[in-house]
Amino acid sequence: MAQSVELLLDEQAESTIRHQWELLADAGLAKPPPASVRPHITLFAADDLSPEREPALSGVLDSLDLEVCIGALMIFGPRRGRVILVRQVTPSLALLCLQTRVAEICGAEAAGQFGPGRWSPHVTVARRILVDRIGDALTALSPTADRPLLTKVSGCRRWDGVNRTAWLL
Repeated sequence: MAQSVELLLDEQAESTIRHQWELLADAGLAKPPPASVRPHITLFAADDLSPEREPALSGVLDSLDLEVCIGALMIFGPRRGRVILVRQVTPSLALLCLQTRVAEICGAEAAGQFGPGRWSPHVTVARRILVDRIGDALTALSPTADRPLLTKVSGCRRWDGVNRTAWLL
């Protein structure tokens, strides 16, 4: 999915997640993301997102004041012998309502992963971890992922994965 709407984390949480990215890279388990990639919670993603929807998104996000709890490690997959390693985000009512509204504005398909009741809030820690290296990844992260991480959302951005550009909403 090349287009997305993403919640950004406060400096402390961003630093913690970036440190986890580095731990996995140092262990030879994942490549560190490019500098343009930031730890985030994806509210909506699709192959295409019309720019005409952005004014409505900005209106929903104007008074964004949201705290979230980043929790346990989880695994998505496997697919083709690889998994995605994420940290679950505890779904508060405020977060679920925000995601529902953003998904409606963006035209999410009801049966798709961003449809009502189908979204799994998370922060991605690593993509493409080989299934037989999951234990190594958990060991590498064990000093940093064993407790909840409370964070305040610092903003919301649009990400254009085709052009690798982002802008705040």
